Amino acid sequence: LEAARGEFFRHLGTSFLEYQEEGIFFPVSEVHLKYFAFAEYDDELSIECRMTAIRGARLGFGYRITKGEGVRILEGETLHGCTNAAGRASRLPAALAEKLRPYLDEN
Repeated sequence: LEAARGEFFRHLGTSFLEYQEEGIFFPVSEVHLKYFAFAEYDDELSIECRMTAIRGARLGFGYRITKGEGVRILEGETLHGCTNAAGRASRLPAALAEKLRPYLDEN
């Protein structure tokens, strides 16, 4: 899931590391996962990542992992806070919120 979030940010033309270098962090605060089938080593998996929440100092990402012909493996969500380098809650930078908003899927 972490790799999917990283790719999502790269798709936006940025990275988590760039924000960390600016003193902005997105620690995971909650994880919700539901498994539907198992995956084995060497299975080729597809991971879909979407935005589920953009609020103040919080972000939410939804995930769906499939294998083969769309066999559902996992669905889940991670919730993240936005903090400064001292670990204090901080509002999401407005420019980032605007970049993310078109990808928001509230379903």
